[in-house]
Amino acid sequence: QVQLVESGGGLVQAGDSLRLSCVASGRTFSSYVMGWFRQAPGKEREFVAAKGWSGVSTYYADSVKGRFTISRDNAKNTVYLHMSSLKPEDTAVYYCAADARWGAGTWAYWGQGTQVTVPS
Repeated sequence: QVQLVESGGGLVQAGDSLRLSCVASGRTFSSYVMGWFRQAPGKEREFVAAKGWSGVSTYYADSVKGRFTISRDNAKNTVYLHMSSLKPEDTAVYYCAADARWGAGTWAYWGQGTQVTVPS
């Protein structure tokens, strides 16, 4: 089992930056692909970014490319989402996820989410 706990969300203004963190406990962190997802009110959860086991493989949703950066520190069992140039449409609950497989399309473990609000 892997437990994921997100933090770092908050209320920010358009154009600001924010860094989300997700700390994992349980089995070996470096064995898992780590991802970030988000769910806006009234919408389905959507993929944001993913980072492979060693940190080399990275994938972003088109909507965040160039603005968001995913990184991981395997020594700290932590994955980060650095968000810049935030827009009102980035408002959502952001979730951290983990899975042992890259590109499987499903994720085995989820955090509880952290709210990011960017007023228009």
